[in-house]
Amino acid sequence: MTKKQILSKPNRWELIFQILLLVMTFVFYASERSKGQVSIQIDEPKVMFFLNYALAAYVINYWLLPKFLYLKKYLLFTLLVAALIGVVIFIEEGIIEQIYYPETRGSRFPGFAFTLLTVMPIITILTGFKFAWDALTKQRQVEQLQSAVKESELQYLKSQINPHFLFNNLNNLYSYALESSPKTPDIILELSGLLRYMLYECKAKFVPLQKEVEQLGNFVNLSRLQLEERGEVEFSANLKADGFQVAPLILSVFVENAFKHSLSSVSDDIKIKIALEVDENGKLIFTCVNSFSEESNTEDLSKGIGLENVRKRLNILYPDAYQLDINTDGELYTVKLIMDLKRPV
Repeated sequence: MTKKQILSKPNRWELIFQILLLVMTFVFYASERSKGQVSIQIDEPKVMFFLNYALAAYVINYWLLPKFLYLKKYLLFTLLVAALIGVVIFIEEGIIEQIYYPETRGSRFPGFAFTLLTVMPIITILTGFKFAWDALTKQRQVEQLQSAVKESELQYLKSQINPHFLFNNLNNLYSYALESSPKTPDIILELSGLLRYMLYECKAKFVPLQKEVEQLGNFVNLSRLQLEERGEVEFSANLKADGFQVAPLILSVFVENAFKHSLSSVSDDIKIKIALEVDENGKLIFTCVNSFSEESNTEDLSKGIGLENVRKRLNILYPDAYQLDINTDGELYTVKLIMDLKRPV
């Protein structure tokens, strides 16, 4: 909260709240209990006493709190509040009581401690609620700022992922174009669909799961063209449950890495198996298994920009709601991701 925001005038809702608070506090102040019954006695002296307290609370709420307490000038704030309470007591004992009760209450001073006990409750109530209002307002601003920071980070991570896809596939397209391969039109068509999805349909934090899986299939088809006759690719999706949403461009990073591992291998027996399933609890179970060899630099790939971004996005979007396991077993590289899916609001 900036100094300018702290010193700003109360907005409409705060003004309404303060008016209601003043009315309720005055009713409480004017209430008197007699013979087991509670009655409200409103007269001119009570109004004047209450206005004295309310004006002091206003000074504390809209001058001392923002200008001293919120700026961490604690000692000066304490001294000024003490001085203000002294002024309130002087006005009550030396002016108001002398006007309305000159021969009774105004004829003697009951003592500072006794007078303080009559002055502080109303001022404490009025300032306490204002302090709580400011604390809630600041908390909302902090939450909005945190949300904005998360959103900015997500957009930054997406901006890194999208060029990552684009550059890899443009290189593939360039290679096929040089060879005048008949597969070039298919690659252009698949790439066009993927780019359209990434540029125009992935702006939301979550997208329909069916749409994401459809584009994941397109990406698999696009990447399958690079294998030539060197291996097999299996892709299956068991999505009986409908209506779920998922963060876009997370699963495709694992698929891209699977093809990277395999294509960099010298083997002609490449195997890639990708499976998706949604269980009865609304959890997505994603498994991606691919063959690899030592020459594929698997360790470097597992620490690349794609996986690093995925982990960050999962931590932001699915805190404590996902489990990611990546391991190697013999000549197989396995990724298993279990995550709680979102339902549209």
